[in-house]
Amino acid sequence: MGKAIDILANEYDDIKNGYTQTADSFKCLFCDKEFEKGLIYRHEDQYYEARRYVRVHIETVHESVFEALVKMDKKITGLSEHQSELLRCFYNKLQDQQIQQKLEIGSISTVRNHRFAMKEKEKQAKLYLALTALIRENENAPKKFIQPHETATMIDDRYKITEDENAKILKKYFPEELNGRLSTFYIKEKCKIVVLRHISEKFEKNRQYTEKEVNEILKNIFDDYPVLRRYLIEYGFMDRKDDCSAYWMK
Repeated sequence: MGKAIDILANEYDDIKNGYTQTADSFKCLFCDKEFEKGLIYRHEDQYYEARRYVRVHIETVHESVFEALVKMDKKITGLSEHQSELLRCFYNKLQDQQIQQKLEIGSISTVRNHRFAMKEKEKQAKLYLALTALIRENENAPKKFIQPHETATMIDDRYKITEDENAKILKKYFPEELNGRLSTFYIKEKCKIVVLRHISEKFEKNRQYTEKEVNEILKNIFDDYPVLRRYLIEYGFMDRKDDCSAYWMK
């Protein structure tokens, strides 16, 4: 079982070929025997370079790549004995009537249905392989960060915030609901950016507010509303006139 799992850990093309390749050798997947590149190997008075000889080895010792794979434990292949025998018949190019007689299947149409089902499974397997490949690519892809607001005063590591981080921070500091009150603003700088960005959405763009109007909006979010107002300006979300007669979102 362990060896079979090792085989399936390889890439699709390597499994289909029955061997893997390193910088120095070719290695049989089914018995781990290695054949060094640059050496010549002899088999029945014929001489082969390493790549060709590993194929000869598989055909001689393991019958074929197909046979070695189809013989694997059904817990690994997912194939019943009947399905394995059908695949052997297909691989050996037997006609439907020959398969019907060999496996004592009810009718030739039943064999045809098996052929059709095999082609459908092949299509499904291709789709599944594509999906899992995309999952791996996404897992290995660089993390996607939320774009900093265009008017940020100084962009640094504080702005490296993923969508997941953003959601977790908001849930933590707005525990009742996102439109509710802020639990505290005595938090890390990265968290402040997330919180302030969320608060900034309470204000309309292209509109000027009086200081009183700004305070009324912020009072509903946090008791210490002057500190929120100050940080909205400091972090570049909001701007104001020098005499504080008007405030607006930048």
